[in-house]
Amino acid sequence: VQLQASGGGWVRPGGSLSLSCAASGSIFSINDMGWYRQAPGKPRELVATITRESSPNYSDSVKGRFTVSRNNAKRTMYLQMTSLKPEDTAVYLCNANVLNADYVQWMDYWGEGTLVTVSS
Repeated sequence: VQLQASGGGWVRPGGSLSLSCAASGSIFSINDMGWYRQAPGKPRELVATITRESSPNYSDSVKGRFTVSRNNAKRTMYLQMTSLKPEDTAVYLCNANVLNADYVQWMDYWGEGTLVTVSS
């Protein structure tokens, strides 16, 4: 099972970016998915999570600015980021709780991350 995050880049403060996280491999089902971020010298922090039924949850720092969604048929999760701030600069990583078809058990997977830089 692999998670591939994409869509990062550079944007000016106040701008927008969209991230995607695609899951592939021996997957029976995907439960909760989530976006996390890690800035240099700081611990990893939760950005947003979304259940299989597309119920979202956001950290206070991004609430009202970011929108998480998913397409179960495409095994893909998205993060629409607006009104970006310099403090949003970080590597954004995706996480998924997957029912691995080979092992027939639920397992947590992480993608490698995509860098988002917000600066003028």
